[in-house]
Amino acid sequence: MSENSRYLAEGARVGLRPFTHDDEAEFLARVRESKDLHRPWLFPPGSPAAYHAYAGRLIEDPTKAGFLVCEKDGGGIAGFININNIVAGSFLNGALGYGVFAHAAGRGLMGEGLALVVAHAFTTLGLHRLEINVQPGNAASIALARRCGFRLEGFSPDFLYIDGAWRDHERWAITATGPR
Repeated sequence: MSENSRYLAEGARVGLRPFTHDDEAEFLARVRESKDLHRPWLFPPGSPAAYHAYAGRLIEDPTKAGFLVCEKDGGGIAGFININNIVAGSFLNGALGYGVFAHAAGRGLMGEGLALVVAHAFTTLGLHRLEINVQPGNAASIALARRCGFRLEGFSPDFLYIDGAWRDHERWAITATGPR
């Protein structure tokens, strides 16, 4: 973060900053407000203990990077984007997970935030490739991936265990050299 900004990266309306344990109260309030929006696709931490463990992994684990997408006008948390399973060496890859909160949905804030995360991943983190795995029925998440330049690479049956069952996913990706 620069001396003059509280953000790692900034767009016109949002800034990215890392997760902190101090974000617990606002994050949990936003999760409660967004439960209907998130189900059945996403199950972010909903209790203080779950948030503490979740944020701790994002803060301490070098194979993860967690970002809060914050509205520059007021600084409130609009959503979150995590890069998971970061692999160094020849792969230089990470898998993205994200969620918008209900008050910010449909306002284009996550598209701006995702573009900032992609740029940060390809420059500051030195990654070459990012992946998004999305359940086929999650039209909003697929539209976000497409708007941000990710390309559909394939389909993986029974890919992730979510909400008590193995769920199919579409695989979307982007590389530092852009879509092909």
